[in-house]
Amino acid sequence: MLILQLAIILIAAKLAGDLSVRLGQPSVLGQLVVGIVIGPAMLGLVENSEIIKELSNIGVILLMFIAGLETDLGEFKKSAKASTYVGFGGIILPLVGGYYSGVLLGLGMFESMFFGLVLTATSVSISVQALREMNQLKSKEGMAILGAAVLDDIVVIVLLAVLMSFMGGEISVGMVILQKVAFFAIAIVAAWKVIPWVMEKLSNMKVPQAGVGAAVIICFFFAYFAESTGVAAIIGAYLAGIGIGATSYGHMAMEKVEVVAYSIFVPIFFVAIGFNTQVAGVGEHLGLLIGLSVLAILTKLIGAGLGAKLAGYEWKSSIRVGAGMVSRGEVALILAAMGLERGLIAPDMFTILIIVVLVTTLVTPPMLKILFKESSPQLKQDESSIRSVN
Repeated sequence: MLILQLAIILIAAKLAGDLSVRLGQPSVLGQLVVGIVIGPAMLGLVENSEIIKELSNIGVILLMFIAGLETDLGEFKKSAKASTYVGFGGIILPLVGGYYSGVLLGLGMFESMFFGLVLTATSVSISVQALREMNQLKSKEGMAILGAAVLDDIVVIVLLAVLMSFMGGEISVGMVILQKVAFFAIAIVAAWKVIPWVMEKLSNMKVPQAGVGAAVIICFFFAYFAESTGVAAIIGAYLAGIGIGATSYGHMAMEKVEVVAYSIFVPIFFVAIGFNTQVAGVGEHLGLLIGLSVLAILTKLIGAGLGAKLAGYEWKSSIRVGAGMVSRGEVALILAAMGLERGLIAPDMFTILIIVVLVTTLVTPPMLKILFKESSPQLKQDESSIRSVN
């Protein structure tokens, strides 16, 4: 049954992605939509099983690993100031907006704060794919978005730890911060000193595809280390990609890993996002859903966009950066599930949040397509070059 479901997911992803490109949109938009169609919410052709979830997790890890391989360290350093401003701008406004929305909905103080945290989360994986298709991932806007997303992830986790500690949980805020600092310190040193040595040793092994195997091994180790210290696995994968990309093995790893990732795992990730959709009772809360969706989109767009403007970006670039931070994706889904498990949000509110998260995820690719259209040379190339990675 699993093999049949994987076949359905992959053919649906390819067909929907191709149709989306023909309609002038990024292929990822079609893959997100088709996930809703073939998933439990509509046709029920595929179940949201634990195996599918794990394969999806591998997909997003490899996607961010590839983004790291493509990252220009020089440009990344140049965007540090902008990433900081964008990151905090994209945190403050959604957090405040989400908190007061919770208050208006009759939630308690802690529940409202958690509500704000869910709307604060950023999932850059959707933006990464849309920017890759438009050949804009290495642009100054793309670098600012990637850096801001890393900062966003760290701050949200720390804020969550603070909230849990006030609620009586056995979470030490100091320990959480120490773990994050330790992770980045160790990861940066490893990327600088250890990765080149490991790649050289493992690539010389007398086995087929030793080099690409070494790259994937490093990626998975970094992802695991990040997750074990409370940092998202995708951040670890991204840093691993930056480390390998800085070596002479970067181009080889990029070519080989991209084939495997986009043939199987990345399409599964995008399609599986739609499996979380629930349509039962949506009509009863339609007004609330629309209001919260607009709030979620505008607070990120304005907050992150203003951050970019304060960092010296032009208005057009600032809006592009803000749009790239809108998607909440899997990060917010994880937070929402945690809140449901700990009783911070009711089941009906959980359903509403899931749909709001999905809406922010769906609107991000077309927003980026429109905003980057004038400057993207990729959009003027043959569509076959876009389909080749999907």
